[in-house]
Amino acid sequence: MLNKMRKLKLEELNRLSTEEFKKASRHSVSVVLDNIRSMNNTGSAFRTCDAFRVEKLYLCGITAQPPNKEIHKTALGATESVDWEYAEDTLSLIRELKTAGYTICSVEQAEGSSILGEFDFDSSMKLALIFGNEVNGVQQEVINESDFCIEIPQHGTKHSFNISVSIGIVLWELLKNRSL
Repeated sequence: MLNKMRKLKLEELNRLSTEEFKKASRHSVSVVLDNIRSMNNTGSAFRTCDAFRVEKLYLCGITAQPPNKEIHKTALGATESVDWEYAEDTLSLIRELKTAGYTICSVEQAEGSSILGEFDFDSSMKLALIFGNEVNGVQQEVINESDFCIEIPQHGTKHSFNISVSIGIVLWELLKNRSL
């Protein structure tokens, strides 16, 4: 049997314009980058947040901010569509988000963490997902303030995923059955 699939052309994808995206509904999930070193990871985070229509992306500490040529290379314009904000201190931001009614969830290997596929995310919950530094992960002080930790199961010899890969895995798993 011959494969009858045909790759779609860009104009057939029915993508939202930046203006339409800004007005569109979003998931009640925000992503927090805790001291991310790589501007490529930051750009990828923008692009992934656009794809999953997250509410907001927070860039904290040493995480670079747009406009930036290195971020732009991987964001491919998502810095224009995704709402974002810079916060100098991740811990202060987390406390503000908690006060605003967010459930704080660090993505980290920690005692008492929930395995990603088993985490019960109530769709009415406003969720802030914290992703940590490429070397040191999420700061312990931030974990201490978190309501939950989610751990991505891994079965190889390495102990972590690239931060941009982790963001995609977690958002996909948490939002795959949620409609906008």
